[in-house]
Amino acid sequence: MKKLILFGPPGAGKGTFSSQIKDVLPDIVHISTGDIFRENLKNETPLGLKAKSYMDKGELVPDDVTIEMVRERLNKEDVKKNGFILDGFPRNTTQAEALSKMQEIDRVILLNVPRDIIIKRILGRYSCLSCNEIYNKYFMKPKKEGICDKCGSKIEFKQRPDDTEETLKNRLEVYEKNTKPLIEYYKNQKLVKEIDYSNKLPEKKVKKVIGI
Repeated sequence: MKKLILFGPPGAGKGTFSSQIKDVLPDIVHISTGDIFRENLKNETPLGLKAKSYMDKGELVPDDVTIEMVRERLNKEDVKKNGFILDGFPRNTTQAEALSKMQEIDRVILLNVPRDIIIKRILGRYSCLSCNEIYNKYFMKPKKEGICDKCGSKIEFKQRPDDTEETLKNRLEVYEKNTKPLIEYYKNQKLVKEIDYSNKLPEKKVKKVIGI
């Protein structure tokens, strides 16, 4: 059983690497804080309603609410039995210190990707409006130009409204500012494993990265 934290800038491929980990550890639970928030809001749980009260006012959800949501998820049987990949948590050292009291982390994996590749990954992506299949005009074009591989609909290149170079630059700056203290926190505990994730890794390397 492995307890992993995954860090990486926007466009680093955290979702893809999580899938690669699940290929070698099929039962490990991928925990995204975005998913936890959506589930709590949708089900109108006490924590979800508390978070919503801040969000409705345009305020950030306090750390203690986020921490409690994560604590609840980590206490579920599937996680206790199979371990986890944490994606999107912790976001600051307060959350990291709270997490250390809940779980003993095996490894913190930091995905490093050159900025020019990140730009192409983010600014080149588009999706089929019929089935939401994702493509990239640089790396992952449909087999037949203008036709979705999955559903056969006609598709055209159209960026997401927030996928602009200026927005991406701001997102990368925010990521670097927020993540630097966290990486130092975990480096001091000798938990960080940095990898170049410009391309998908072979299975043997994935196993080595996660320590199996």
